Amino acid sequence: MRNIVCFVTLIILSSSFGCKKNEPISAVTKSLDERVEELISQMTLEEKVGQMAQVERGALKNISDIKTYYLGSLLSGGGSSPANNVPSSWADMYDGYQAVALQTRLKIPLIYGIDAVHGHNNVKGAVIFPHNIGLGCTRNPDLVQKAMNVVAQEVAGTGIDWTFAPCIAVPRDERWGRTYEGFGETPELQSMMAPAAVKGFQGKLSGSNDEILACVKHFVGDGGTMGGDDQGNTQLSEEDLRAIHLPGYIEAIKQGVGSVMVSYSSWNNIKLHGHKYLITDVLKTELGFKGFVVSDWAAIDQLTADYPTNIQIAINAGIDMVMVPINYEYFINELKKLVTAGKVPMTRIDDAVRRILRIKLQMGLFEKPYTDRSYTSSIGSTEHRAVARECVRQSLVLLRNTDSTLPLKKSLARIHVAGKNADNIGNQCGGWTISWQGSSGNITTGTTILQAIKQTVSPSTVVTFSLEGTGAAGANVGIVVVGETPYAEGVGDNNFLTLSTEDQNAISTMKAAGIPVVVILISGRPLIINSSLSQADAFVAAWLPGTEGNGVTDLLFGDYNFLGKLSHTWPRSIQQVPINYGDTNYDPLFAYGFGLTY
Repeated sequence: MRNIVCFVTLIILSSSFGCKKNEPISAVTKSLDERVEELISQMTLEEKVGQMAQVERGALKNISDIKTYYLGSLLSGGGSSPANNVPSSWADMYDGYQAVALQTRLKIPLIYGIDAVHGHNNVKGAVIFPHNIGLGCTRNPDLVQKAMNVVAQEVAGTGIDWTFAPCIAVPRDERWGRTYEGFGETPELQSMMAPAAVKGFQGKLSGSNDEILACVKHFVGDGGTMGGDDQGNTQLSEEDLRAIHLPGYIEAIKQGVGSVMVSYSSWNNIKLHGHKYLITDVLKTELGFKGFVVSDWAAIDQLTADYPTNIQIAINAGIDMVMVPINYEYFINELKKLVTAGKVPMTRIDDAVRRILRIKLQMGLFEKPYTDRSYTSSIGSTEHRAVARECVRQSLVLLRNTDSTLPLKKSLARIHVAGKNADNIGNQCGGWTISWQGSSGNITTGTTILQAIKQTVSPSTVVTFSLEGTGAAGANVGIVVVGETPYAEGVGDNNFLTLSTEDQNAISTMKAAGIPVVVILISGRPLIINSSLSQADAFVAAWLPGTEGNGVTDLLFGDYNFLGKLSHTWPRSIQQVPINYGDTNYDPLFAYGFGLTY
């Protein structure tokens, strides 16, 4: 475990293999800062610059390049997995990379990053939690902390040390394809959930093995772009930027978050990756952030047409580690040239490396560089799935319940289920699941809503299914599960937010059977649902619940009551978007905070 180390002295810097698991911690003979300065005093420029480079594992030309270029970090982008996508293979892969890093002169370990944004979502068989938009509806930071600690344990079970989460964007326009990644449309929700998530991931960042490094993102204002354009421009006064988009970062920093990722987007037409005022003056100096700042994927490339100039601007602005992620040789060589030419001061390099090394030492990576395999077997465990199921239960929002249609009796003679999202684990999980954009189908281990219904009802109840809603006549009730299919950033931007014709027809067909109709909406944001809502006797916003479909049926059949309250204002029409709580002439279909109970 990461809190189980050998006697710690600077000798460890030249021999990281003497530590055996399950030995107690002994007193450290030098302080953390003294150890950092000792290391920096020994490092060459090449070793320092290598620490500032983060490389996509699939871009490595040779595994020995980790040693050759003194690389400080690797990552797996969305879908970047070992050939055999199972937990043990991830752990083997991680340990293999780390072994090469420890062959370097100073034996500085890698820190490995991944987008574990709603579970360890790149790994087949891991538990997939509701996306943040659903967790925001719980209004339960203790549950979010509990969930993120489960995620931390599953990530640690594959050796990985660092998640690019939580996203604490404040999505102000639901047309944005990353809306589901934020906890909701208000700064209050981010302030509530950001420190809870950070604490769940990294605890006290003390070296315990169930702690991984958290990364709040995307600094700052990414949810406020005009038109909801991904990587777009947020046009706001500094007063409004601070009031809406900064509070979550303030609370995360108070909680001790160890890393911050900068946004692709711009603030008043200036790219954030080159914004020295916001990164250095505000984040590091004013707010006192002591961790390190990492760029987003190839984001510095967007600053100008000249890559060396981009490196100079980004590093001088205060970025400490660059997610290169592909052409690492070019990045490293050009940064060295910039330092030699005096265009990037050595003081800036030392500050960046100091921040990175401090986190690595604080996490205990020098003493325990390899995977703690005791966590590997717990990935996807029943206990972990129970926490995710609880998250699902508390995240669902009941929007309509005419004549007490819900809860349903488990002893009904027949239930007819329909809709493309009723029996599709991929659609249920959404984007950032196994692959970057996610995909439909049986992509990982879990329980679909249809499967959960069959598991919940009495043995005498007949459950029938048709994709289009046909064949419902004679059933006691119809359940139609509709909504979005998976997407992530960029691809998910949507200027219409309408239900598909397929979905609307499934609801209409079920309604025409003359039976009570329950609609369950699977989506990463509020959609325009007026006509479908009018045909539903009960309507549930289930967001993107993840792998634990039983959390939905726990509510449908009354084992638990609805607790979820909207984390977003629900618009009447696309013409109302953007609409947010506190707007003048606020007239939504459902207000922020709305949610029925039994």
